[in-house]
Amino acid sequence: MAAQMAVNSGASLWGPLKELWETVDGAVLRRQPESVHLLDLQLKKHKPHFLSLFKNPPKSAEQREKVRKASTEGIAIQGQQGSRLLPEQLLSEAFILSDLFDIGELSALELLLAGEQQQPHFPGLTRGLSRHGKTFTLDLSGELVALTTRFTDELMNQGLTKRVLALVSEINVAREFERLQKERGLGNEKHRKEVSDLIKESRQSPLSKDDTLALIGHLETVSAQADGSLDSVNLALVMALLYCLDVSFVEQGTEDREDLIQALPLLTERQYVSAVHSRLMDGQPWKLPGLQAVCRLAWALSLRVLSQLPQGGALVEFTEADEALADQALLGDVFLFMKEGILGCEGCAQEEFYIRRLHSLITDFLALMPMKVKQLRNRADEDARLVHMSLQMESELPSSLRKDLDHLMNLIGEFYSKDPFGLELGLEFWCPTESLQHTSLQGSYLGMALQRPPHKQVVLSKFVRQMGDLLPSTLYISYLRMLKGLANGPQCSHYAFSLLKTNGATHSDNLQGVSGSPVSWEHFFHSLMLYHENLRRDFPNPDAAQFRHPSLRGITQRELEGLTSFLQLLTTIITWSENARLALCEHPQWTPVVVMLGLLQCSVPPVLKAEVLRCLAAFGKSPEIAASLWQSLEYTQILQTVRAPGQRQAAGIEVELNEIESSCEEYPLTRGFCHLISTLVESSLPVNLGAGLRAPGFQPYLNFLRDSVFLPFPTRAYRHPAEKWEVADAVLEVFHKLLRDYEPQPSDFVQEIVELQGEQLAAHKPPGHSLMFHLLNDSPTLTLCLSLLEEGVRQLDTYAPFPGKKHLESAVLRVLCLLDLALQKEVVFMDLLRESQASMLVSPLEQLLQGVSPQTRRADHIVNIGRYLYHSSSNPEASFQSAKILRRIANYPNIQNRLVGDFTHDQAVSEKLMAGFVECLDNEEAEEGTENGDDADAQQKVARIRHETQIHLLNLLITSLDLKTPNLALYLLGYEVKKPVSSTNLQDPGVLGCPRSCLHAILSLLQRGTEKRSGPVLTQQAPHLAELCYQVIYQLCACPDTSGPTMRYLRTSQDFLFSHLQHLPFILPSNQIAALSQMSWLMKTAAIELRVTSLNRQRSHTQRLVSLLLDDQPHTQRTADGESGMEEETRSVCGFLHFDTVSKVRRKLLSVLDAIDFSQDMPELLQLDFFERTQIEQVISNCEHVNEQGHTVCNVKLLHRVLVAEVNALQGMAAIGQRPLLMEEVNSILQQVVERNRVRRSLSAKRNALRSWRSLVETLLTACPADLIPADDRQLIIRDLLLDLHDKVLSEDAAGELMPIVAGAVFTLTAHLSQSVLSEQQQGAGLEVSSGFASIANSALHLILRKLLDFILCTGGGYQRLRAHLYGSLLYYLQIAQKPDEPDTLQTAGKAMWERLTAPEDGFSKLQRENLSIIESYGKSLMEVVCRDACDGHEISRMLALAVLDRILAIDRQNQWLVYVCNSGYLRSLVESLRQDDVALQTLLTPQPPLLKPLYIYESKMALLTRVAKTGQGAVELLRCGLVAQLIECQVFDMVPDSDAHRVVRDPSGFIPSPMDRYRQILLPTLRLFQVILTSTTMNHQQGAAQVLQWLIYGSLQELSLLTGIISKTALPGALESGGEVNSAALMEFQGHINRFQRLCLSLLGRLAGSERERLLKQAEITAPADSAERREEMEVAMQQVCANIMEYCQTLLLQSSAQPVRQRASGPGRGARRSLIALPSMAYSRAPSLGLVMYLLKNSAADFFRFHQSHRQSLGKLQSLDQLPPDELKELCQGLVSGPGGVEKISSVQRSLLAKRRLVQLINNRAKLLALCSYVIETCLFVLWRHLEYYLLHCTPTDPKDSPMPGASLYRSRLTDDSFGGLQGSGGRVLGLSRVSQQDLDLLKSDMATGFGEALQRKLLDVEGLYSQVRSRYTFIQALVRRVRGLLRQPKS
Repeated sequence: MAAQMAVNSGASLWGPLKELWETVDGAVLRRQPESVHLLDLQLKKHKPHFLSLFKNPPKSAEQREKVRKASTEGIAIQGQQGSRLLPEQLLSEAFILSDLFDIGELSALELLLAGEQQQPHFPGLTRGLSRHGKTFTLDLSGELVALTTRFTDELMNQGLTKRVLALVSEINVAREFERLQKERGLGNEKHRKEVSDLIKESRQSPLSKDDTLALIGHLETVSAQADGSLDSVNLALVMALLYCLDVSFVEQGTEDREDLIQALPLLTERQYVSAVHSRLMDGQPWKLPGLQAVCRLAWALSLRVLSQLPQGGALVEFTEADEALADQALLGDVFLFMKEGILGCEGCAQEEFYIRRLHSLITDFLALMPMKVKQLRNRADEDARLVHMSLQMESELPSSLRKDLDHLMNLIGEFYSKDPFGLELGLEFWCPTESLQHTSLQGSYLGMALQRPPHKQVVLSKFVRQMGDLLPSTLYISYLRMLKGLANGPQCSHYAFSLLKTNGATHSDNLQGVSGSPVSWEHFFHSLMLYHENLRRDFPNPDAAQFRHPSLRGITQRELEGLTSFLQLLTTIITWSENARLALCEHPQWTPVVVMLGLLQCSVPPVLKAEVLRCLAAFGKSPEIAASLWQSLEYTQILQTVRAPGQRQAAGIEVELNEIESSCEEYPLTRGFCHLISTLVESSLPVNLGAGLRAPGFQPYLNFLRDSVFLPFPTRAYRHPAEKWEVADAVLEVFHKLLRDYEPQPSDFVQEIVELQGEQLAAHKPPGHSLMFHLLNDSPTLTLCLSLLEEGVRQLDTYAPFPGKKHLESAVLRVLCLLDLALQKEVVFMDLLRESQASMLVSPLEQLLQGVSPQTRRADHIVNIGRYLYHSSSNPEASFQSAKILRRIANYPNIQNRLVGDFTHDQAVSEKLMAGFVECLDNEEAEEGTENGDDADAQQKVARIRHETQIHLLNLLITSLDLKTPNLALYLLGYEVKKPVSSTNLQDPGVLGCPRSCLHAILSLLQRGTEKRSGPVLTQQAPHLAELCYQVIYQLCACPDTSGPTMRYLRTSQDFLFSHLQHLPFILPSNQIAALSQMSWLMKTAAIELRVTSLNRQRSHTQRLVSLLLDDQPHTQRTADGESGMEEETRSVCGFLHFDTVSKVRRKLLSVLDAIDFSQDMPELLQLDFFERTQIEQVISNCEHVNEQGHTVCNVKLLHRVLVAEVNALQGMAAIGQRPLLMEEVNSILQQVVERNRVRRSLSAKRNALRSWRSLVETLLTACPADLIPADDRQLIIRDLLLDLHDKVLSEDAAGELMPIVAGAVFTLTAHLSQSVLSEQQQGAGLEVSSGFASIANSALHLILRKLLDFILCTGGGYQRLRAHLYGSLLYYLQIAQKPDEPDTLQTAGKAMWERLTAPEDGFSKLQRENLSIIESYGKSLMEVVCRDACDGHEISRMLALAVLDRILAIDRQNQWLVYVCNSGYLRSLVESLRQDDVALQTLLTPQPPLLKPLYIYESKMALLTRVAKTGQGAVELLRCGLVAQLIECQVFDMVPDSDAHRVVRDPSGFIPSPMDRYRQILLPTLRLFQVILTSTTMNHQQGAAQVLQWLIYGSLQELSLLTGIISKTALPGALESGGEVNSAALMEFQGHINRFQRLCLSLLGRLAGSERERLLKQAEITAPADSAERREEMEVAMQQVCANIMEYCQTLLLQSSAQPVRQRASGPGRGARRSLIALPSMAYSRAPSLGLVMYLLKNSAADFFRFHQSHRQSLGKLQSLDQLPPDELKELCQGLVSGPGGVEKISSVQRSLLAKRRLVQLINNRAKLLALCSYVIETCLFVLWRHLEYYLLHCTPTDPKDSPMPGASLYRSRLTDDSFGGLQGSGGRVLGLSRVSQQDLDLLKSDMATGFGEALQRKLLDVEGLYSQVRSRYTFIQALVRRVRGLLRQPKS
């Protein structure tokens, strides 16, 4: 035992029973298919519990001791390690509980611990009893469900009943309450009511002999309640006994009749019969003689049935006594007790089987004992005669009168007049004489009317007929009452109507004045008319005083009762039967309506008038009658609406209310009038009521109801307190109907005038308008409504029954409805009011509701409304309306803030409010129903209302969460309202005193069933609710304030996301839209979670979710208890057969994608015969609005109103004839619109689901640490996703609306694929792998490409923006096959040319080739689409299409695309579009550019044109298209911005470049393009070159490198001559330009080669220190490039001039050009640089070369040993590529090394470029030097040396640092004519050159060649030149 003494905190006492309850619930209520099997298991498991009902584990001293020590030594708890110390108080409560319920101490402790856990779910309860109460319910419910199974029989045999009976007699409610109260087991008053309800709940079924006797024994001692009725427990026991004695099934020849007869102890046990018989015959009186009489009657009837059975022969001694028993029962006033004691009990009407049993008891008596009934009738006739005689002789009434028949009739009338279940049992009393129109008759007699009805029915209908024959006057009223009961129901009323019709005399009798039966229409209406005649004769003048003292000589009390009974019967019949209504109303002789209205004007008692009014109301149910009834009502002035001139005082009903009813303190007439108006208002509301006599309309009636009935009702006196609420309810019902049917119209706000007998009167507004006006002002009406709400909630909070409670609840509900309607209509109302500019003042209701309540002096109206939620269990409708109002108010942000204060102001109220919200959300009875709720039974209706309440509350939370804090949602969801929201620490309910909040409720709703295989129950049972719950959770996670606490709580205490995601996808065939929305919110939340856990480096969480979503290996999931059995076995069997084949499962993400159906069925077009389609479409679009979810839907109700009004407006006979057809067409239009709305919602849900799926995929790929998904898996995952997406979107019926999202996803996925493949290659994997490229096979890549191209083509002409994504994807895809930058190791020359040619094709080029062939296989159609997009359309897609063209042209070796672009005219249109771009580009150069779009498009265009120009064919084509001409016309190039003026307006983000930068972005691409064109075209095509020169005059660094590059290829004198026809003036001008340019070039060279260079680099560092490294590299390259270009230019000039024979070089046209380097034509303002500059450049370049070479080698070394680099260096390397401070810190190490590697490759390639440029500059310099020296030292003849002063040499010397350079100055800058070089100059030149070109320099130059040039295969160029220069310098003087 000791080992077993760990405590189970789940409470072994009630935990398992809860499980049983859920199973039962599933089997019985929800009818789940699998539950029957489960139920069987559960019942077997719990059998002992049922048997030992309330037998709890016994107490024991050992346990007591153990529990006692728990506070000091601790106690072991199952599932937790170690022992736990428990507080003293808990232990003392455990002992109390143990003594109280007599259970073992440990069990008591378990119960308490479980209660402790559950306590937060039930605010206001203590931990002790809440659980025990639940246990009680569970057991009994379990038993109820299993009633029909053999299970209960076994229980019965094993003594359950005794136990229950013993308990029932022991459980005395008051006594139990005392025990509980004493031992602090009860919570607040609400809890008390619940407990008492629990204790009174109990059920039964046929019992064995001992049990039956025990039951009878118990009933002998039962006493009645104060009003003479039984309480519900005793009623149940009485019913149990009646069922024990029930043998009525014997007559209902059902198939199992024989089995039932066998099973019934009455028939099988002889001693059973004898025991019961003797017990009931026993003369001992019971405490309740009536109860004894009922049991005796039941037994007598059972005996009578037995005597007629073959088995009954054996029981003859007992069956003989049936008559005697029946007599005894009658003496005990059996029928009176049944009416008062049993029907008077509340519980009676709530159980169908009670009603059926009583029905069989009554009908069996009438059918089985006809002689007894006859005796009763005879006795009654006898009594009637006695009464009659005594009346005549005016003596005392005889004392011996028995009223048994009277009681029986009253009982029948009472019993059948209530029919809560719509059973219409009364039909058994009507025998159909003629066949009715109804095809099937319900009730006990089914089938066609032609078959012979059963015997019992015949007997019963005979009873009804015979009792009416020669009816004695004493029974008249009872008989009418019986008929009234039997006429209750749609068919019964028809039979009753026929009975009264046929009873009347025939027409011929009528003529002779013979009246028929007194119970007939004829008789009734005849008497009514007589009364009317008599009373009208002395109808006083309204002014006469005696009106107020009516002479009641007309009607005696007895007549009054008779009339009342007749009117009630009439009301019942016409309420149910429309035929009867119309037949009676239109009867020419009776004219009931006229007569009744006449009676109302006579002086008859108010009670009778009230009945008359109710009867009129029943007539008014038919719209046809209602219209005329209004007019008659107005005409008779029942309510005086017109004052006669000179009439002194009011008349009519107002007087009766104020003077007669008020003094009597009873108000039947007023209630009747309200009821009549309520009915009439519903049928029709005549606009012109009372026209001609007063301002027409309903207003006087409304004024009376408001001012005389509603406003004074709280202050009037009431004899019956309940009547106060009845009056309120009746008048509020009218208000509710009026406001409900009111739609504000513009005409309501215009004051209309009516002409009336010559004077002008203001017309009345519609009644709804007047009500709205009163509700939107601080009027007495509104004040009273609000105080009614306050009163209501105060009364309900007491939980005590009080008179009129039902009506109070109904009145409160109507007030809530009024407020809700006012809130709903106020927006339109106030808008119309504003537009009309009428002088009416109104305030919005939500502001009035914030007013101060006069009762409490606090602003608590909204709080009162909220408190109704706390009563949702007893008043579901009120809480529903309350939720609706709160939700409407919640839309106003300014109110939210105050509401939070009001809600939290008072702690107790605050707790109640929170508990109310939580209870509504937690409600387990809520069910998502279908829309058509009319035919559903009450329970389903309530369940649906509860569900709607939950929906409204969730919408309230969703709306509030969007508003600023603090808001209601945060308070209700348990976040901090008074501190910052993010500081909230969410806990499980009960932890640290945290109450159960709405968040807990939402989570528990969602979590139900997550542990089972079927997934969260809510998603199936209430899809819409689940969707909103997920939305709330998402909003909490997405909002920055609440995100932290929420995600922490969901992750730690709930494991919410994992447990829900594992059940994706949710498949709901019935409600696909909701399922998609649920998944959508859940995936969005998951995406946030992945991002957050990745950022916080919570790897295990991220890993778990990632693998759940992406794995394709099956997980072994934990199965819930009781489910594992089957699968485990099958799995092991499979394992045994298949050994080790691991089956792949579909990845979770893909199966979610499968669940989104891309096809969408569209409704077909309307087929209309009458309406005009275009107009109908117009009307439909006018009725559309955007709903809360953001969908555009059509308001179907509004549309219906519009169409019906249209149909009603048609005039003429033809229209009337076609009305049904028209209405049918209206119907079809409406159905179509409903379908359209559904399609829109469906598409929207699909879009949202896809978006969420996409964001989840993108988060998985981007935000999660890359190493969570290995590269090879990543590629396969992306492959699967891409292929699946494409398959879905390319299917025939995919909806176009979903394509954009898919395209976006494709883009992201391709980008990641390309990234993943590239990074894999960078890490050195997979180029040699045979399967192709990286981990993903080439075939897969090709498949992806094909699908991509298919997708591009299937989008056709439209969808251009969508194609932008696809072009992006295509670019990413093509990037995969692009070879990445490789470090230039300068070793390539090692491979001979043929080696390179014969090398095997690498992976890149292979893939590229295959890609190209796939692209070409699509032919012209693809080219067409891409080219069209490149030429016009949306900017982004244009840029991307241009880029795609660029990319394809780059890989298209065959030039097929190029040919197409050129031939189809697209190229020309692109070139011509440059002119249009010009205007846009000019706007870009303003200081604040509007948009940068034009710039990007321009850059893309230029890039493409440059690509085209790279092939000779393309370049020629471009020139042919007039490219240069187009560009010359562009004015943007002339608008050089002033570089200093715009320093002020820099974009702080650095995104928008400065105007100067923008200018360069425009200029540089153009320059590049020209450079490429000039390179590609041969010399013959330089007709463009001349034009180009006109605008190439400006420059900055990069521009220079391009400019110099272009000019080095164009600005040659030869280029001019090739121009040919240019006239000489132009030629001169050109010549000037060219000379100027040459001069500029050389001066620039001086600046860049000299010390200026360092200064420029320094200056760059100072201006932009942040990006200095990158910038410096760019500048270095640019400078080297400029030097190289200029040197190339010099070389070209030299080479060109050397075309003539050497001898003539000294003269001729080339001479000036050649000499230009030495002595330019003299210009006052310029200094010409000298050869020394070339020399200086040579030296510097050699030095630079070695510097660059060194750094290149270092970087290469680093690249090779990347893994060993210290982290600091890595950081430094990354810094260049990561923007922002601290950026490097955030990235992972893997990422870091990748970045470092990329940076190193960048550095290496940069250096390689510099080295190439240096070596080129060196070579060119040497060449130029050599040529000059050769000329001057070999070919030049010196001139006269006299006039050779040397100005300015010193100036130059001072600027140059190198002395050797200074010596060369002599030859520079002479102010000489051409070719005047003196001998001295030449000597100086030679000596200076010899000094400068020393050994050291020569060695260096040869090293350069060794290190670089030889590797690059231009063998010994430098060597040769050095040798020649040396030779020249050593030559002896000539």
